[in-house]
Amino acid sequence: MFTEKTKKSQPKIPTKVRLRNIALYYLERFETSVENLRSVLRKRIDKYAFVNKDYSPEQAYQWVDEIIEECISHNFVSDERFTEFKINSYLRAGKSRRYIEQKLKARGIEEQIVNRAFDNTEYSEYDTALNFARKKKIACFRSDDYIRKEMRQKDLAALVRAGFSYDVASEILNKDAFDE
Repeated sequence: MFTEKTKKSQPKIPTKVRLRNIALYYLERFETSVENLRSVLRKRIDKYAFVNKDYSPEQAYQWVDEIIEECISHNFVSDERFTEFKINSYLRAGKSRRYIEQKLKARGIEEQIVNRAFDNTEYSEYDTALNFARKKKIACFRSDDYIRKEMRQKDLAALVRAGFSYDVASEILNKDAFDE
């Protein structure tokens, strides 16, 4: 009955209308950066070009640039808005500023946009490191004092690897769990 392998559908030829619809559908579901949207659309074009060797993607790449400009002009995609959203999300997760800056840079966000967003955000490295320690149940949030002393070096290493400065990590390690 089901002995035949199901055949994957061939990618459809990328037209300007189809690429615009893909972009709008993607933006409906996700807040994204300009570079990430460009990457999503180019992957669709490349997928079709890989299957159909005679297809030249140059015209479609121009359409992608036009579609992105259109999305920017209608404020459907904004690197500033995306940056603020991601910074707040990462801070709630207990991520350090260094970690956040690297992640946003990897997403194609310019450094000055990140710096402006951090200037508009209440950021305290100490509070973020404390939140990280609470979530990981390390340092002052370990239940037993003996284990806390035994794991001191590992906890310090975890905090520093997470991107927090040595001074802040030491302060968290020396903090009493109930000093709130």
